[in-house]
Amino acid sequence: MAPRPHLLFGDQLGPHFLDPRHGGPDAHAPVVMIEARSVLRRRRFHRAKAHLVLSAMRHRAAELGDRVTYIRAETYAEGLEQALGRPVPRRSGTHDGGAGGGGGSGSGSEENGAGDLLTVCHPTSRRALDFVGALDGVEILPARGFLIRHGDFAEWADRSSGSGSGSGSGRALRLEGFYRWVRGRHDLLMDGDEPAGGRWNLDQDNREPPPRKQETLDVRGPWQPTEDEIDEEVRRDLDRWERDGDVSFVGRDGPRRFPATRREALSALRRFVTHRLADFGRYEDAMLAADPVMSHSLLSAPLNLGLLDPAECVERAERAYRAGDAPLNSVEGFVRQIAGWREYVWHLYWHFGEDYRHRNALRHTAPLPDWFLDLDADAVTANCLSTALAQVRDTGWTHHIPRLMVLGSRALQDGWDPAAVTDWFHRCFVDGYDWVMLPNVVGMSQYADGGLMTTKPYTSGGAYINRMSDLCGPCAYRPAHRTGDDACPYTAGYWAFLHRHRARLAANHRTARAVKGLDRLGDLPELLDTTARRGDSAP
Repeated sequence: MAPRPHLLFGDQLGPHFLDPRHGGPDAHAPVVMIEARSVLRRRRFHRAKAHLVLSAMRHRAAELGDRVTYIRAETYAEGLEQALGRPVPRRSGTHDGGAGGGGGSGSGSEENGAGDLLTVCHPTSRRALDFVGALDGVEILPARGFLIRHGDFAEWADRSSGSGSGSGSGRALRLEGFYRWVRGRHDLLMDGDEPAGGRWNLDQDNREPPPRKQETLDVRGPWQPTEDEIDEEVRRDLDRWERDGDVSFVGRDGPRRFPATRREALSALRRFVTHRLADFGRYEDAMLAADPVMSHSLLSAPLNLGLLDPAECVERAERAYRAGDAPLNSVEGFVRQIAGWREYVWHLYWHFGEDYRHRNALRHTAPLPDWFLDLDADAVTANCLSTALAQVRDTGWTHHIPRLMVLGSRALQDGWDPAAVTDWFHRCFVDGYDWVMLPNVVGMSQYADGGLMTTKPYTSGGAYINRMSDLCGPCAYRPAHRTGDDACPYTAGYWAFLHRHRARLAANHRTARAVKGLDRLGDLPELLDTTARRGDSAP
């Protein structure tokens, strides 16, 4: 009997998704890949993101050669029918929701029976899972590209929330406990039963401000790709579609900055571990205007495209530590990002359920202003925000601190709709997918879940940005000023946010002390008036 075809989504591009030794399809199974134009029409994506994803898909198809049937169609459903040469039967009571990011009600179950039509590895979005789950004769294989299986996480969650809150609430599911469990389970940075160096968490060693009087870090730059004819073809297609009015993008394109093939991804990983990992930890949370990358790995995009497996990333970093080539604080910080935070976010996406998408505990409903939607950095006076927005406009990427403490903090302080903020991050970042951005934005950045994921809202005044960057020096605003023409919009916005949510935050032990500070502000009425008059204009 001929092996069943295997459907390969555009974020399942590494060899581990086709490896039968680890739950993949038959070694000789034909592969189907579908480039659906409807995905680009559905959202106004960053141009560089659209280019990267299509380039990576087409490169993978070229590698697979005659084994793959690569279909360009309007929708996934139409493409699948073209690839199979016949209508695709659907389970009774289902409807065609398409595929990609977005809604749906699929679960995070590990697999879905056996089918004679085709196989597919567990998709990364609920919408895609609903799509394949509605097809009759499809076998959904276990998820790949992560360290922890769905079932194992469910068991850990049940144990961790056994104090009465219930696994569905997630109130006891904090990152630190999960991270230590993953470390022990995979023997990552462990010396027997104890963490290497005697401490699980080295965050205190990884929060140094940037070196003063230096515009850039003294470290070798990240790996950079060389574009080829496939990149050129994708760019011509995007130009034509945009001219024809089929699609619309934000941001700037080219040259490509992130890996689009397995070989490129391995080169990027090797360069980071060999030349950049050692300096990563201490300045992990710092920002420099002229050095947006600093010592960060830039591996989130190839990881989320499936070009790298997280195990090979953390294991290579640990080998560097064991060989004396990188200090423990840098390696632990990198391992925490991948084996801790990335795994945590992936599993919470499924664990919290589809209703999590609509959480809005703070009742923020303001629409995103046009200058933010259009990535119009030139309209912004605040240097930190203008710099971060320009980085997104030009590259589709910033590291985690500009995302959280500049871009996300602006949205939180101004009360923007968290669903719209989530959509913006999804569209505008090259590493953004539904599973990535939903917990990161709803939970971590906007506190819209009311504390299911974090213990407090993450926002600050200008003092934090001033301490952790070189962005405030040339700024027209002063980080210590709350009122007046040179008042920092982050400082004023911070106090206005505390005032707006005073009752809720006063009851939180992590924020109660800050709320009490409102009583010492003699200029609070003026501050609130100034903030209100600014409205949604660019600060």
